Amino acid sequence: MSHIAIAAYKRTAQARPAMALSIDNEIYDLEAARNAGVKIGELGVDGGLPALLAQWCGNAALTEACEDIRQLVERGKLQAVRGGPASLTAPFLPERIFCAAANYIEHAKEMGSVLAGKSHSKPYMFIKLRNTVIGPGEAIRMPPETSQLDWEVELAAVIGRGGRRIPLAQALDHVGGYAIVNDISARDLNVRGDYPFKFDWFQGKCHDTFAPFGPWIVPAFAVPDPQALAMELEVNGQIMQKDSTGNMIWTVREQIAYLSTIVTLEPGDVIATGTPTGVGMARGIFLKAGDVVSASIGGIGTLTNSVVAETL
Repeated sequence: MSHIAIAAYKRTAQARPAMALSIDNEIYDLEAARNAGVKIGELGVDGGLPALLAQWCGNAALTEACEDIRQLVERGKLQAVRGGPASLTAPFLPERIFCAAANYIEHAKEMGSVLAGKSHSKPYMFIKLRNTVIGPGEAIRMPPETSQLDWEVELAAVIGRGGRRIPLAQALDHVGGYAIVNDISARDLNVRGDYPFKFDWFQGKCHDTFAPFGPWIVPAFAVPDPQALAMELEVNGQIMQKDSTGNMIWTVREQIAYLSTIVTLEPGDVIATGTPTGVGMARGIFLKAGDVVSASIGGIGTLTNSVVAETL
């Protein structure tokens, strides 16, 4: 797959990941590229990748940078990162991941949910925090408290330009790029009977490692229509989910507009836009230690993680 993406990779001698650019599945260090003369914006330590996304949001400066990098590579003046995609980690650690629940009709049905008509409803959102985030190749840790660990492939929209009460027509102008989130859930911890409140999604969805994110961020200008992307998830090579983002109830535009009526969206916020039918809960099949989960979205890539038992 030919693409341009913003990524982060593990540098052996450096504790924190270095920002990188993925071009046609080769990984190039952004600092090295800038030092070689490529204009790629400011790489401030404080702002990190979200600040870079904000600079690139709404323009094609990254395309020019990639062409400059290709020329440097052809002239032998810039080398790809050793290890390639295998060296990738989470693109960054978002402080806020806003997640859409029951955003595909067939998924709502398989979970036994009866939804109001769209004209009488609005998006249902919850939040995950940075402790849940892991990158490609990292392990999902299965807590000993659950026996019903489940998967959910989701398109992630990464905010590049913040705003409050963003008009629907301009909502996609605020997206810096797109990635994949696998919204891992402990289904048996999502519900409880000791309170009058039926669901406990903090307990069921906010454990460490419960939000694999990546494998990189594809700039928004390289994704012409976020509502026309094929989605698929495999467990141990068996297809469990297969659908299209075109079947969302609430589109990416609508979710951004809605969220911004409640909070001021900021660069680096991630919106996990919901999952289609095919989750384990409906099948009576759940993840276990040793399983390998691969979530794929057309035009973006594949995010693969293994499952391990959490050690006490």
